[in-house]
Formats: sequence, structure tokens, C-alpha cells
Amino acid sequence: MNWDDLRLLLDVSRHPRLADVATRTGLDATTISRRLKRLETDLGLELFERTPKGHVLTPAGLAVANKAEGLEHSASEIVAMSDHEGPLAAGRVRLGVTEGLGSLLIAPAMADFAAQHPHIGLDIIAVSGFVSVPKREADMSIMLTRPKAGRVKVRKMSDYILQLYAHPDYLARSRPVERVSDLTEHDLIGYVDDLIYSAQLRYHEDIAPGLTPRFCSPSIVAQWQMAREGAGIAVLPHFIAVRDPHLVRVLPEAVRIERAFWLAVHEDVHGTARVRAVNTFLDGLFASSAERLIGTA
Repeated sequence: MNWDDLRLLLDVSRHPRLADVATRTGLDATTISRRLKRLETDLGLELFERTPKGHVLTPAGLAVANKAEGLEHSASEIVAMSDHEGPLAAGRVRLGVTEGLGSLLIAPAMADFAAQHPHIGLDIIAVSGFVSVPKREADMSIMLTRPKAGRVKVRKMSDYILQLYAHPDYLARSRPVERVSDLTEHDLIGYVDDLIYSAQLRYHEDIAPGLTPRFCSPSIVAQWQMAREGAGIAVLPHFIAVRDPHLVRVLPEAVRIERAFWLAVHEDVHGTARVRAVNTFLDGLFASSAERLIGTA
């Protein structure tokens, strides 16, 4: 039995579509399928059920995957011992992060990170959704809610503020917005309701019951672009919108939404030098960006 095949089993258990595993591993789908069949032959077990949604673990496959995760954990602990003893932080870290934070706050800081940590590679998975740390889709992830399960270390990173923003041209050609009730007469921009991945993103319900966006996208960057081009009024994080010269705040005293960012780190890599380095870097970045995050700059 090949340990690499067990690792591949774990990859497929976490990402049932072989095309996704191929993208992550660099192997083609045919090779992945052949190696899974080889593992089933070696063990004399049917590990996966092939379904339209991908490879789903059978009960036997789940038992093998649980044992393989234990081996993976032990291997990570050995690496962590080496990292603790070694003077050099090196390797690769995968960081899951919300799209806006990753694109507008973390990505611009990568030159500074590269200068501080020349031997660490950092994958920033900035998507409209979450990547799972417990499922090892990422080593660490910045989330909108505190995870309640899984082998993760969790801490609060920062509060942040969202407010209403619009282009001055949109406001000039539309009815005045003097109170929250006036928003019902305006084109609002927000998330596609059935694609909202966290209750923390249901901003319009916090502002007033019944507010419904006219223009929607699961991407906060797309919503920002709609607002800055004059399509309507959007709820945007202060750290994205406040420095945009195309936008002004709407009802700044009446509408101020507070949310928080939480950092989850998998226990297997929490103590490694490379993850500690990313942790320290994020702490410094959030500290230096506090005014942008909480709405005072």
C-alpha cells in the first residue's frame, strides 16, 4: 500500500470531484482514478461510490479516511517539531479569506510579506464563500463567524464596519435620501439571496425589514464596482469604500453595521514556524489597518 495513495484518498474525500483534485494536485483525472482503484485493490475494499456529484466515501472508505487523517496528523506533528527547532520559517501556507478582505487589504500587503519572509509561499484563497480549515482546504482561514467545531484554534482578529455608499451622480439624479425609509425608493445593491453563505451578510435585514436589492452579486467586489459606477446604493465594508473617490457615504449617522473577523488555524499546523509567521504578519496588518476597518479613516 502506498502512503501517497492514502493522501490522495484524503484529497478526494475532501473534494469529491476529480477535476477539483486534479487542479489541486497537478495529476490528471485518469491518474487519480487509477490510483484510487489501486488502493481499493490493495485493501480489498470498496472505498468510494461514484456518483454524479463525484466520489463519495462508502462506510469502509470513511473508516480508512479517519485512520489516514490520524497518520496525516502524526506527520504534521513531526514537521511541527522540526519547525519549532529550526531557525528558519519556510514552506507554504494556504490562507482562506473573504473576497473583499483578501483582495483589498491582504493582497496589497504581499510585497511587505515577501520582504519579511523570503522562504514562505502564501496561497491567498479569496473567494465569495469560505474554505474549510477542518477539512484541510486551507491551513488557516479568516471568517465572518466563529467556528464551533473541528480541530482548530480560533481567535478574534478585528471588528469592522459597513455603511451605505453610492456615487454622487446616482444621488444627484435620484430622490433625496434623508432617512432609512427613503431607501425603499432607491436601487439597492446586495447579495444574491440564495447564494448567501453566512447570515452575517444579510445586511439589508439589519437596516430595515423588507429592503430588497435590485442589483445582486455573490461578489462584494462586483457590488463595489456597481456602486462606484452609479448603479445604486450598496452596503460596503469601510475598508473597501472609504478611500474610493467615486463614492460617498449615505445616511452615515443612521446606518452603521458592525461585524467581526475570526481566524481559524488547524491544530496540525498551528505551532509551525511558517504559520506563526503568517499569524504575526496578519496581526501587524490588522493593527496598522484598524482605522480603515472600524470606520475612523
